Amino acid sequence: MKRRISRENAFIAAFEESFDASSMSEIIHYSRETQEYAVDEFGETMLRNLLAHREEADKIIEPNLKDWKLNRLPRVCRIVLELAVTEMMYGEEGTSIVINEAVEITKKFASDEDYQFVNGVLGAIARAHFPEEQGDSTCTRSE
Repeated sequence: MKRRISRENAFIAAFEESFDASSMSEIIHYSRETQEYAVDEFGETMLRNLLAHREEADKIIEPNLKDWKLNRLPRVCRIVLELAVTEMMYGEEGTSIVINEAVEITKKFASDEDYQFVNGVLGAIARAHFPEEQGDSTCTRSE
């Protein structure tokens, strides 16, 4: 499965989980069983990182919102931001790839102008927290 599809399916699972419908494990299991937006191993890793580090990600996101509060963001934007920040922190891709993928997911699932907001917030976070990767899209990190 392509990583973009994997990220989209992880986003859909996280979005579903945000409504407290089921546990993340149940959502992942159901997605695989039905093959509807199936969460693969890469997506599952993203979701486990999100669940384990959401609070930490939120603390990074909130100061970069400029006149917004995290709990007032559209649900799609919040989840895209949380997934992207946890991937920046614990994933293997460079920040520019993560930001690009987050913007594409936002374009697909959010309102027309939301992708610009997501891009701006993630860009500010990347510059502040991952300065070693600015200008080098090949840099990766393993934690």
